[in-house]
Amino acid sequence: MAKRNIVLRGDEILRKSSREVTEFNEKLWVLLDDMAETMYAQDGVGLAAVQVGILRRVVVVDTGEQLYELINPEIIEESGSQTGGEGCLSFPDEYGQVTRPMKVTVRAQDRNGREFTVEGEELLARAFCHEIDHLNGRLFVDLVEDEEPAPRSRRKHR
Repeated sequence: MAKRNIVLRGDEILRKSSREVTEFNEKLWVLLDDMAETMYAQDGVGLAAVQVGILRRVVVVDTGEQLYELINPEIIEESGSQTGGEGCLSFPDEYGQVTRPMKVTVRAQDRNGREFTVEGEELLARAFCHEIDHLNGRLFVDLVEDEEPAPRSRRKHR
């Protein structure tokens, strides 16, 4: 495993749509492992492949309970609403209030290509939405309703 460089604000790649993953092989597994290591090293709760310069539909999320690896994820159901603080590893000094669904159901594939669904509520729903938005070139800064100073630890406040 290796930490990768995170793409920062201003890089055009962050606005591009990511391509579907069609090959589930060792190259993908290395990417997933590297993304998780990078996310943890930066005290984040989620990371999309585009944030490390790879335009593939790959996301890792961990809000403190378990690591989720989502390949080709799509939100298939959402309900409720929540407004809360949000930040992004690609925008390290920006933080603000964003409204997201309270609960989402995501369909995705695992690292071996097997399809599954997962439900997320509250912070996990927020993280799923945030990272899946990245895959479509949509950024949290486009959704910020009120800016706030960045907290010291993203993991505790996102």
